Amino acid sequence: MQKRFYDKETINKLLVVNKPMFISSNFYLNRIKRKFKNKKAGFSGTLDPFAKGCLIVAFGQYSKLFNYLSKTPKTYKAVIWLGVESESFDIEKVRNIEIVDSINQDKIKKELSFLKGKIAYTPPKFSAKRIDGKRAYELARNGEEVNLSESVMNVFNTKFISYRHPFITFEITVNEGTYIRSYAQILLEKLENFGTLSYLERLNEGKFFYENEKELDPLNYIDLPINKYFGTTDWLDKGKKISTEFLENKKDGKYLIITETFFSIIEILDNDVKYLLNKVNRV
Repeated sequence: MQKRFYDKETINKLLVVNKPMFISSNFYLNRIKRKFKNKKAGFSGTLDPFAKGCLIVAFGQYSKLFNYLSKTPKTYKAVIWLGVESESFDIEKVRNIEIVDSINQDKIKKELSFLKGKIAYTPPKFSAKRIDGKRAYELARNGEEVNLSESVMNVFNTKFISYRHPFITFEITVNEGTYIRSYAQILLEKLENFGTLSYLERLNEGKFFYENEKELDPLNYIDLPINKYFGTTDWLDKGKKISTEFLENKKDGKYLIITETFFSIIEILDNDVKYLLNKVNRV
């Protein structure tokens, strides 16, 4: 008799897992699905296979909450390996390793402190960016030409950790969608040197930190104002259309409505109310 890996009953669960190095985010998600014996799950913020760290995972109804969670800015710990040429700007596609002269540590600190704010960059061709429906890394691995549009990263903070030649270690806090591999290349240009990322760990995503897969209450992480509803809860329970007449805040915007057993996310636009997500069971 074939063993059943997954339970039929859907669970609602929100947690942070610690993705290991050299495994894709999707592959690791499948491990987590098997661990909790449930198929319906998703994650937010893909980590490169060589990167490790904080990965938000949600099961059941909670997998629809990603767009509303407080998951930015994101902080990473990164290590640059000087003297290494890599097509992928990490240690997956290393082409050449050379012994290079050491750099003045004060210069590294200075350039790190200057490289903040909004910075224009081109994402790595070995990235999850889409070109005509295909991932850029798929095209790059097939030897096809990859032309990605310029993007803008927002660097909120940088912190020098150490320099033990040929390795530079630092922390960086950025907006969602930033490629630390690209930041490392910009820093290396300022240092008039070359190298690649040899280590990358995501320490947090906004308010989310790895805490041994502790189960989290999504109401503590949803980045929306709460709106009080004065009508009958039965209307929310059945997904009936509600009026601004029964809402405390009638201004246009997205809001969270909380009842004793579930919560809903609504949007008010021109005095009209619509459900973005309704009747999500509470923890």
